[in-house]
Amino acid sequence: MLGTFIHEGDSIDYTPGSAVAAGDVIVQGALVGVAKSAIEANVLGSLSVKGVFDFAKGVGSSDAISAGASCCWDANNEAMTTTSQGNTYAGKATLAATAAAPTVRVRLDQ
Repeated sequence: MLGTFIHEGDSIDYTPGSAVAAGDVIVQGALVGVAKSAIEANVLGSLSVKGVFDFAKGVGSSDAISAGASCCWDANNEAMTTTSQGNTYAGKATLAATAAAPTVRVRLDQ
């Protein structure tokens, strides 16, 4: 069997084991997605895996992120970072974020 087209791939199906709030970041292996809306436990919903989102980031003196920088999701701290070790690649920053900025704008790119 050859490949059978399913859909464009901007979002994927997701059935969580526990409830997920709209905006929650979900990591499945090397795939980072954002819940489009709240999803009840054991109910089929969807995650956005493409698009531009504002994500939480650290606000320490070394937490500035430049436009175009590779960004990774740090699941332990629930924040974007440029540190790849131990984190999951998510995409590229589309706007620079100062060290004091609480968020960074990232284009998901997986």
